[in-house]
Formats: sequence, structure tokens, C-alpha cells
Amino acid sequence: MENPIIHPDFLMQSDVARELYHDYAAPMPIIDYHCHLPAQEIAQDRVYKNLTQAWLYGDHYKWRAMRTNGIGEKYITGAASDWEKFESWSKTVPYTVRNPLYHWTHLELVKPFGIKEILNPRSARRIYDNASEQLSSGELSVQAILQKFNVVKVCTTDDPVDSLAWHQAFTKSDCTIAVKPAWRPDKALDVRNAGGFNAYVDKLAEATAVDIIHFEDFINALKQRHEYFHRNGCRVSDHGLEFPFPVEEVGEKELEIIFNTIRGGKELNRKEQAKFMSAMLFELAVWNHEKGWVQQFHVGALRDVNTKGVQNVGQACGFDSIADFNYAHSMGLFLNRLEEQGKLTKTIIYNLNPRDNEMVASMIGNFQDGSVPGKMQFGSGWWFLDQKDGMEKQINALSNQGLLSRFVGMLTDSRSFLSFSRHEYFRRILCNLIGEDVKNGELPKDMELLGEIVQGICYNNAEAYFDL
Repeated sequence: MENPIIHPDFLMQSDVARELYHDYAAPMPIIDYHCHLPAQEIAQDRVYKNLTQAWLYGDHYKWRAMRTNGIGEKYITGAASDWEKFESWSKTVPYTVRNPLYHWTHLELVKPFGIKEILNPRSARRIYDNASEQLSSGELSVQAILQKFNVVKVCTTDDPVDSLAWHQAFTKSDCTIAVKPAWRPDKALDVRNAGGFNAYVDKLAEATAVDIIHFEDFINALKQRHEYFHRNGCRVSDHGLEFPFPVEEVGEKELEIIFNTIRGGKELNRKEQAKFMSAMLFELAVWNHEKGWVQQFHVGALRDVNTKGVQNVGQACGFDSIADFNYAHSMGLFLNRLEEQGKLTKTIIYNLNPRDNEMVASMIGNFQDGSVPGKMQFGSGWWFLDQKDGMEKQINALSNQGLLSRFVGMLTDSRSFLSFSRHEYFRRILCNLIGEDVKNGELPKDMELLGEIVQGICYNNAEAYFDL
């Protein structure tokens, strides 16, 4: 059945919205400055064998919906065939109505596959065969998919011990898309488990050929990797905080004692953990400033809540939630300390709990310094909030507390090469909100002004903001 939902004017309720989207937003290229796409698959220009491989492998959004729909794990992450997994997904899609997955699914079928049918058990085989043929033929290899979506720049997410070999290999290809690494040092700060931390320090020692005995050795090894990333084109860092910004005071001698304690295999108490993480996060932020990087903080995830589920399936497999801790005070202290020392680089804050929208949007205004438009950014709705309601709330909070016109826009935060439709989704929602304001007499129908703002949010602001 022809899809009655995903049509050229999907989500847009006014003539102004439609003009803004079709004439200004849609033609703009995409800079995806934060995602989890595997650099290896980009460098090798992977060809997927079928739609399940491209669409369902690693997509915990879909996995959560399938579990909720009563689908057994065998047909989600288990031993079922790729067709059986897709068939199970097709049975779930009709029940995702009013979940963003319903929109995302059909947007991703239209682009890049040109499939305009509604996915359900009756259409599943036809859609699966059509899309799988396009993928397996090489017509829609990974690089071809990126080009189909008009993606021009991508930042992956990479651990400091990563060799970046696939990024280096990609630079030697003739593909014109820029693929840059992003520094994600979370494991270097995570001292909540001595065994896990020490295993990571050993990997860092191996990557740097540094014998890490003292805290100074640890810092020097990590700094070496920071500089290595910079030489390999990295200009962006990212930090996932599952707790308030750590801002404990700690001296050098005490820091050495804490490091020696955990390197000796002894667990740290919470106070010691907080002191170590405080020192490290601040030091990393100083390095980011020295290199002129943009730093990102993703705040508010409560990960791996279902212990049994994690044990059976694995981490990052759909057992996470929105956290509800308070961090306004600690974030203010952290940013202020950097500002006092002249070490606050361009910064993006993403919150996962919508109750914090206005808090974050107002906080960034405290540290705008006139050096660059939108130096401090309230990041787009992410993870549980990268849907229509979440995007609208983020846009409205930013509009009320700051300058929406200086916003660097959307990202995918995804492991799927098909998820670039989220940029289209965001652009349609943005244009509709502005169009509604014009229709209500709250904004002038100045298409030149509004079009410039829309194009800035879709592409131009990010192009100017990031050194990619």
C-alpha cells in the first residue's frame, strides 16, 4: 500500500513551512558531527548482504520495541535468520504508531531505497527483497548511502587507544566525504571498577609504549594520544557523563595516592572516585582548549539497568534509561573554573532529561563571550529525545533562553548508516515550527531572513563552528 504519511510535505502544516523546507532546508548538505558509525565500514565501503544487516544489527531502538511487542530474543539478537528477524520487525512496525520508530522506519524506506510502501507483515517480503537487492548489488554501499543523503562530513566516536588505522586508510581513498575521529576518553575517567580501569590502563600503555606506574605516566600517555588524534584530524571531543559534573578539589599528592591505590587493585571509595574524575575531566578540557577543539558533554544516561538482560545480550543493547540526577550547580562550577583560567573552549551540552532543557539553555548563556557566534551550545535532542516532541521542546527552550539562529543543528548519534533520515526529520520539524510562528503572526514573513536562519541551523552554522 502506498504510504499516506511520508509525502513531500510530511510534518509541515503551512505554506511558509513548506517553502522553508523545500527551498532552503532540503538542499543543504549534512555535517554529522557526532555519530557511532564504524570507520572500518566507511573505509572498506561495506556492501550489506540484506536489509536486516543494514537496519536491525546493532539498533537497540528497534530491539526495545520488538521486546515490548512480545518478540523473543532469538528473533532480535539471537540465532534466527536475517529474514526471520526482519519478519519479526515487520510484525512490530504496525504497533509502533506514535513512536518515532514509525516515522523513522518509513522515512528510511523512502530514502535511500525509494520504497513508498507501509511496512507490515503483508509487505515485508516484497520490501525486504527490494531493499536487499539494492544493498547487495553494491548500488547502496556504505559510501553510496552517505552520498545519497548528501553527507559531506562525519565525526565518528573513538577511544584514545584506537589506532585510527581505518581513518588513515580512508584518507587515501578518492571519496570526497570527510571522515574525522572524535576523542571519547570515558574509560580513562571511569574508576568505579578497579579491574576494568587497570585493564584499560594496560591497553593505553601498550598503545603508547609508556610504562604506566605513576599518575604522571598515565597523564603523559593520555596526552600523547590526544596529540596523536589531533595529528590525525580530530577536532572534537565527547564525554558521556552518567553523574553530575565532577568538581571535587584534589591536590597532586592526593591524586598520586588515589592512582596508586587503584593501580594496586584496590577499589576506590566514592569520594576518591569523584576526586580522580574531577581532576581528569578538567585536565582533558584544558587540552581541548589548547588544541582549539569543540568539546561535547552528553549528560543524563542511566546505563545497563537490567543486569540480567546485559548478561544475556550484552552492553548497549537496549537496557538504558533517562537518569534524574541534578547537575546545574556542578556544571556551573566546572565551566566557571575553566572560564576563570581562560581555558573554556567551544562547548556543546546535551541533556537526556527534558526537565533540564531550560536549565541547560540558560546555563550556556552565562559563558558566551562574544568570541564566536554560539560558542556555548545547547545540543539537539538525543537518544530518547531525538523525536518530534523532544526536538520541539529543545528548539523552544533554546529559542526562549538563547539564539536559535546560532544553533549548530542536528546529528544522528547513531550506529546505522540509514539513520541520516533523522536530519530530514529534524529539518521538517524546524521549518514547521517557524512556519507556525509566521502563520500566528509571531514572526514576519521575511523569507530571506527565515531562510538564512534555517540554512544556518541545517548546515552553515556547523560548517563555521567546527574545524573539520
